[in-house]
Amino acid sequence: MNFSIRIVGLCRFLNEEKHEYRIADQMFRSGTSIGANLAEAQCAVSRNDFISKLHISLKESNETLYWLQLLYRTRFITEKQFKSVYADCEELKRILMSASKKARANIMPKGTENNNL
Repeated sequence: MNFSIRIVGLCRFLNEEKHEYRIADQMFRSGTSIGANLAEAQCAVSRNDFISKLHISLKESNETLYWLQLLYRTRFITEKQFKSVYADCEELKRILMSASKKARANIMPKGTENNNL
């Protein structure tokens, strides 16, 4: 939730101060989707459903990192803004990657885990 709030604030800044709407909209969607999919995962109907929602959150965090890099490299956000939000998103991504691997390992027979995640 806290990361989503930061994304909403950054997108508001981009819209109001920089008049940047297209990239901000994409980042808004992916950045707020991370938490939304985690909220859905809490009410998953099965372990596979839970893992699926975790994986979607992971993919959305990676997409958000892309949009943040693009905003920084096109000078829509400052280095300070970039580093702060990027670090938070990277941390979320690491947490989601670890949780996803652990959840998958708990449902797969020994030796069949997919280490690509």
